[in-house]
Amino acid sequence: MKLYHHPLSGHSHRARLFASLLGLDAELVEVDLLAGEHKQPAFLALNPLGQVPVLVDDEGTVVADSNAILVYLARKHGRTDWLPEDAVGEAAVQRWLSVAAGELAFGPAAARLVTVFGSRHNPQEVIARAHALLANLERHLQHRDWLVGNGPTIADVALYSYLSSAPEGNVDLDAYPRVRALLSRIENLPGFVPFVETAAGLRAAA
Repeated sequence: MKLYHHPLSGHSHRARLFASLLGLDAELVEVDLLAGEHKQPAFLALNPLGQVPVLVDDEGTVVADSNAILVYLARKHGRTDWLPEDAVGEAAVQRWLSVAAGELAFGPAAARLVTVFGSRHNPQEVIARAHALLANLERHLQHRDWLVGNGPTIADVALYSYLSSAPEGNVDLDAYPRVRALLSRIENLPGFVPFVETAAGLRAAA
């Protein structure tokens, strides 16, 4: 199994983290985004959208998009603990996958794009979105340890990378103890692999 990724991509880390949590041996193939390798014909044949990550399974199955990779791996390996099969549980997980593709991407992830990659997002706007999401998460975690059910699911994995790196985008996590506790619980799971840190944003001043 090959995972085409970039080490500074939170979407890539999301897929790599889940493969590791499942104990799967994934060969990491780094895609040089700065050199435009993701826009070359060889990579576009795997993902016409030119985005990492992309998973190529041993049988030749190609899965693009980080959340799709999480679903694929959980289903393929029968891990109903990570992705429930019942309608209520699966819908609850899907809700957070949508948050990962929406509020998370346009909040903490976008704020980090400004400082790490020099994107042209409005810093004040995306930081405000990040804090709105964090406040909602803090309320959601008031009486629970995990986003869905009584144990970790791919919902937690989908949010981890960009939440843990939020300080790199000048998003302070100090006011969100329950969110920080969730991150710590994920980091203590067997098979956890950390997301590469950069000296950007609040971490530059640390």
